[in-house]
Amino acid sequence: MKPSLIPVLLLLFATFASAAALAQDKGSADPKPLPSLSNPNDPKLGAKELFGRRLLPAAMPTRVVGFYAKGCIAGAEALPINGETWQVMRLSRNRNWAHPDLVALLKRLAARAHKEAGWPGILVGDMSQPRGGPMFTGHASHQVGLDADIWLTPMPNRQLSRNEREEMSAVMMVRPDRLDIDPSAWTPNHLAVIRAAAQEPSVQRIFVNAAIKKALCREAKGDRSWLAKVRPMYGHDYHFHIRIRCPAGSGDCERQPEPSEGEGCSAGDLAYWFKDSVLHPKPPKVRPKPKPPMTLAQ
Repeated sequence: MKPSLIPVLLLLFATFASAAALAQDKGSADPKPLPSLSNPNDPKLGAKELFGRRLLPAAMPTRVVGFYAKGCIAGAEALPINGETWQVMRLSRNRNWAHPDLVALLKRLAARAHKEAGWPGILVGDMSQPRGGPMFTGHASHQVGLDADIWLTPMPNRQLSRNEREEMSAVMMVRPDRLDIDPSAWTPNHLAVIRAAAQEPSVQRIFVNAAIKKALCREAKGDRSWLAKVRPMYGHDYHFHIRIRCPAGSGDCERQPEPSEGEGCSAGDLAYWFKDSVLHPKPPKVRPKPKPPMTLAQ
């Protein structure tokens, strides 16, 4: 991150460091206090300890600071937990926050999934925390309000209970041998939803399991230019990950290079992801030392 952005991060927390620490009860949107930090101003304190305790966005104009995997957001907007064509999952995580551009995109995608794929709607997984930043568990990215996970399970034709939103599992799309999609789970409608997301102009990348990328390459018809945005990535066999570009005017947002040109569908493009060493990695002989936590002083 640019050294000039460190004061911005500190500013976002200076006013709120002494505020009560809160989290969520499993299956509920009601806050539950977490133990207070003994020294919230300690520069060596893991940044996730601060970001993970904030229930609401910083009351500032919308501003993206830093990179997808190292940054924060002020003035984030919440995606409502229920819409006509979407529902938010895992409410206890309080990760349904993002840049307003991404919130608007998810609403459009939900409507397209209903119209073009025949789904009742979409199930939305993790977006970002109220102020972005690193999370207690899970993602390395999703830190600046420009990433969102969409389940590859259609929304049911009813409103899920809060307990269902915590306990319900997404459907696995990949065969047990990891070499292709599971034909009993994958449908042409899954392609239609991913294509609709990739056709959004602001979307820069979509991450899916390599087996799903293979299926998209095999099944896509007509205009296939959107396939260039869809990139193989570890995991992502239950959901796909949307990433949008830095919004216009976001001078403090660190941009990512555009994806390479081409569909990414050749045997050479996909070969790495289907190597046995990638599909079935062996544990390292020497356990690597854990990385030190990201701090605001970094």
